[in-house]
Amino acid sequence: MPLLTRIRGPRDLDRLSLEQLDQLAEEIRTFLVGAVSKTGGHLGPNLGVVELTIALHRVFESPKDKVLFDTGHQAYVHKLLTGRQDFSKLRAKGGLSGYPSRAESEHDIIENSHASTVLGWADGLAKANQLLERDSRVVAVIGDGALTGGMAWEALNNIADAKDRPLVIVVNDNERSYSPTIGGLANHLATLRTTDGYEKFLTRTREVLERTPVVGRPLYETLHGAKKGLKDFIAPQGMFEDLGLKYVGPIDGHDIEALESALARAKRFGGPVIVHCLTEKGRGYRPAVEDEADRFHAVGVIHPDTGLPIKAAAASWTSVFGDEMVKLGREREDVVAITAAMLHPVGLKKFAETFPDRIYDVGIAEQHGAVSAAGLATGGLHPVFAVYATFLNRAFDQVLMDVALHKCGVTFVLDRAGVTGDDGASHNGMWDMSMLQVVPDLRIAAPRDAEQLRTQLREAVDVDDAPTVLRYSKGVVGPAVPAVGTVGGMDVLRRADAPAPDVLLVSVGALAPMCLEIAGLLDKQGISTTVVDPRWVKPVDEALAPLAARHRVVVTVEDNSRVGGVGSAIAQALRDAGVDVPLRDFGIPPRFLDHASRKEVMAEIGLTAPDIARQVTGLVAKLDGLPDSRLRPSGKAATDRTSAAARVADSAEPAHD
Repeated sequence: MPLLTRIRGPRDLDRLSLEQLDQLAEEIRTFLVGAVSKTGGHLGPNLGVVELTIALHRVFESPKDKVLFDTGHQAYVHKLLTGRQDFSKLRAKGGLSGYPSRAESEHDIIENSHASTVLGWADGLAKANQLLERDSRVVAVIGDGALTGGMAWEALNNIADAKDRPLVIVVNDNERSYSPTIGGLANHLATLRTTDGYEKFLTRTREVLERTPVVGRPLYETLHGAKKGLKDFIAPQGMFEDLGLKYVGPIDGHDIEALESALARAKRFGGPVIVHCLTEKGRGYRPAVEDEADRFHAVGVIHPDTGLPIKAAAASWTSVFGDEMVKLGREREDVVAITAAMLHPVGLKKFAETFPDRIYDVGIAEQHGAVSAAGLATGGLHPVFAVYATFLNRAFDQVLMDVALHKCGVTFVLDRAGVTGDDGASHNGMWDMSMLQVVPDLRIAAPRDAEQLRTQLREAVDVDDAPTVLRYSKGVVGPAVPAVGTVGGMDVLRRADAPAPDVLLVSVGALAPMCLEIAGLLDKQGISTTVVDPRWVKPVDEALAPLAARHRVVVTVEDNSRVGGVGSAIAQALRDAGVDVPLRDFGIPPRFLDHASRKEVMAEIGLTAPDIARQVTGLVAKLDGLPDSRLRPSGKAATDRTSAAARVADSAEPAHD
C-alpha cells in the first residue's frame, strides 16, 4: 500500500521513519507529475518543496501552529499532507484550488496569491499570539523571488523590532521566482549558498594554525575574537542578524533530517528566526530540471514522460505583443522594456534576447517598476512595462503620483486582463479599467484582435506626455474582426439596418465577437443594433454622445468590473453631454470569483451573448410601454417581452469562450 494513501493529516507523518519519509517524498513527486500533467498547474515549484513541506508538518502542529505560504503556488504538497489527495479537478470548477483556500481546509490560512505579503501576515498573527497569550507558532514560507518585493522588507523591519516575539521565517531559496531571481538580494543569497560557512572555516583554520610554531595559536585566538567581522566576511548572513533576526542555514532543502533539526531549533527560539533552505525547483522530474526558462513553473496539459504539451500552442495575445515589441525595438532605440520577474510569462523573452541592454527585470516589485519607468521616461526613453493586470493593482499610487502627475510617457501593457478563470479570485484582471479611470490624462486601449493590438501598441508608445495602457486577455487570440466604418476615433463593427436604430452596443476589447453575436440575436427579434469598438476606452470618444443620441438604448459590454468601469465612464460622458438615453452596462459583478474555466465563469456571471441579448430584448420591450408590447419595426412577428426573450435563448449559438 503506497505511503501517500495512508496520510490523512499531518500527524500521520509522525509514525514514519526517515527511510519511509524519503519513500513518501518520491511517491509525492510521482503523484504530482501524473496529476498535474493531466490538469495543468504549478508543477516545478511543488516538486521543489516536497521534503521541506514534510519537515514543516512534522515539526509544527498545523492548524494550531499557522503555516503560511507566500503566493501559495507551492502548496500542492501541503494539500496532499492535509488530506486533499483528489487532484482530478485541480483548478477546475468544483475541484481543488491551485492555491491555499480557506474553504477547503482549516490548514489554509491565507489565500491571496500575490507575492511578498506573507511576512506582513506573519507579523500580524505573531503579534496577536503574543497579545492573547496563545501557545502557538507562526511559520512563514517565502521564496527568494518574493524577497525581492519591498513589502517583504517592510515586514522584516517590523518583525526584527520584537526580539521576544516568536516567528519562524523559512526562506525557500531555489534561485528563481518564475525565471532566475535577480538583484542585490539574489547575489547575497548566492553568496550564502556557496560559502563553506564560518564554523567549517574556523575548523580548517585551527587545524592549520595549531601546526604552526609560535604564532599559530595566538593568531587563531585573534581570529576567533574577531568573530563578528570574520563571520560577515566568510558567511554574510550578518545582513539578517544585523536586523536582529537569528539566522540558521543554509540547509539542504531535500534532507528531511537536517530540515527537521533546523526547524526544531527555530521553533524553540523565543524570537524571530530565519531558516535558509536550498531547494531545487522541478526536482526529480528531468523535463522540468532541464527547462532553463522557468523549470516548469506553470504548465498546461502535458505528456508526463516528455513534459511536452499535448496540443500545439496557438498564437496568444502574449506572443503577438512579444513579436511586435521586437519590431518596435528595431525601429525605435528609445523603446525599453520592464518586467517584474516575469520575463517569459509576459512575452518579453524575444525582446530581451534581441536587445539585452534594453530590458530591466526589477524583481517582484511592481511599485518600484512603475517609479523606475517614470525615471526612464524623464531621462528620454519610452519604457514599456509589461505586467499581469491583477498585479498593476499594487502600483496604483505610483501610476497616479509618479507617472501621471509628472506627465511621463510610460506604456503599461496589461496581460491576463479580465476573467482569467482557473487561477481563481486573485488572478482575475477585473479591476484595472475601474482603478485607472480616475488617473488624469491616462489613456486606455483595449484591442479586439491581433492587428489592433499591434496598431494600438504603436499608438501608445507615440504618446510621450502621459501614461498609456494597453490591456488584453489571457490565452489564444481570436479571429480578426474587421471594421465596416468609423465614427470619430471609434470603429463601427456593425451598422444598424434601420433609420432610427434601437441599440447602440459598445464593445470593449476582445469581447467584440460576442457583441456581434448579441447583435445578431437582437436582429432576429426585430431590434436594430449598431456595434462600435471605441478602441481607446479612456478618454471616452467625443463622437460617442451624438451617436448615442440617435439610438433608443446604449449597452456597454466589458470584461472588467461594472463598478467604475467603461460603462460608468460612458454614462457620465452622456450625462455631461446632456444625452438622456437609457444605458445598461454589462460586466463583472463586484465580487471575488471562484476558480473555474473562463467560459464557466462568464456563464455564471451572465456575461454571455444569450444572457445579454435576453436582457436587452426585455429592456427594449419595456421602453415600448406595455407588458404585451409589440417589438418595433421590420415586420417581424409580434411578441411580448417574455416570449421574445425566450426565443433569443432558443436561437442562440454557443457563447464565445
